[in-house]
Amino acid sequence: MLDHFGYVVTVFLMVAGLFIVIARGNLIKKLIGLSIFQTSVYLLYIVPGKLIGGTAPIISPQFSVYSNPLPHVLILTAIVVGVATLALGLALAVRIREAYDSIEEDEILMRDQTADASEGVNT
Repeated sequence: MLDHFGYVVTVFLMVAGLFIVIARGNLIKKLIGLSIFQTSVYLLYIVPGKLIGGTAPIISPQFSVYSNPLPHVLILTAIVVGVATLALGLALAVRIREAYDSIEEDEILMRDQTADASEGVNT
């Protein structure tokens, strides 16, 4: 079990993040759930990239086991994209709050339905 501890943590974070996204109606909580889910994907790539006893891939006669640097480089890019996506999501949540005076998904949908119904009566 300890050999696969990184994978157990990854699966737990995936399930927790997905549950938060599905079960919550608050837009900020949904963004936090997506962020947790993204973190689990980062771990999914990084865990196998590090080898016990491995060193940086610099050729030397002292070392025979090297860690793969590619997953770490890809995850750095993914982190930057994730932060930008989260910032955009938060900016949209602020605009939705200003427009609807709520960030609860149910209230926003209800207000849209009442607005659509009142437009149908007026036309």
